[in-house]
Amino acid sequence: MAAQILVVEDEPHIQELIAINLTRAGHFVRCAPDAEQAREMMQRSLPDLLLLDWMLPGMSGVELTRMLRSETRTRDIPIIMLSARIEERDKISGLEVGADDYITKPFSPRELIARVAVILRRRVPQVTVDVVRIGGLVLDPAAKTVIAKGLPLALGSTEFRLLHFLITHTDRVYSRSQLLDHVWGADFVGDDRTVDVHISRLRNALLPAGLDQVIRTVRGSGYSLTVS
Repeated sequence: MAAQILVVEDEPHIQELIAINLTRAGHFVRCAPDAEQAREMMQRSLPDLLLLDWMLPGMSGVELTRMLRSETRTRDIPIIMLSARIEERDKISGLEVGADDYITKPFSPRELIARVAVILRRRVPQVTVDVVRIGGLVLDPAAKTVIAKGLPLALGSTEFRLLHFLITHTDRVYSRSQLLDHVWGADFVGDDRTVDVHISRLRNALLPAGLDQVIRTVRGSGYSLTVS
């Protein structure tokens, strides 16, 4: 699995160690030394996962986590908190503000990679290479193929990414702007109606298999994929 990971760590040697090992594991890594720079980077492009040090200059990792969880655009970003604090109450505090996992320093690179993989499988399934099977649809991320009720579909790269995201987040409504963030990237420059065009193409591709109706339009809210 390859994910976009933002590492927020103010100690250069630890930041470098994390970045090297995540890159070797196949991930795309960006680094920030403090919360303020991390927020600026997330304004341009949302990461798939955030590795966040507890003790940062200025705003702490706990404060940044609380802020991210309070904002609609960033509330679903998976967060792994890193800290030298080993007391149980500190771990609980980190998890209570919204962190998905808590790793105490020092930690081994193998443990870090394993924890990252677990969170990505659970929270960001569209970045994994696992085959998805649901409601007559079989999507293979590695082979870039989709089969709908036995019929192979010819999808463009954008429609494939869009379907992969929706099929791994079923029964949840996403607005056009949220889909642009997750599928196109937060730095995409274009109109929200771009989403409508690709949803229409995706429905047309699913029509021969009779699955075009699995993608619902929720008036005033966005789109959802629902499979009975």
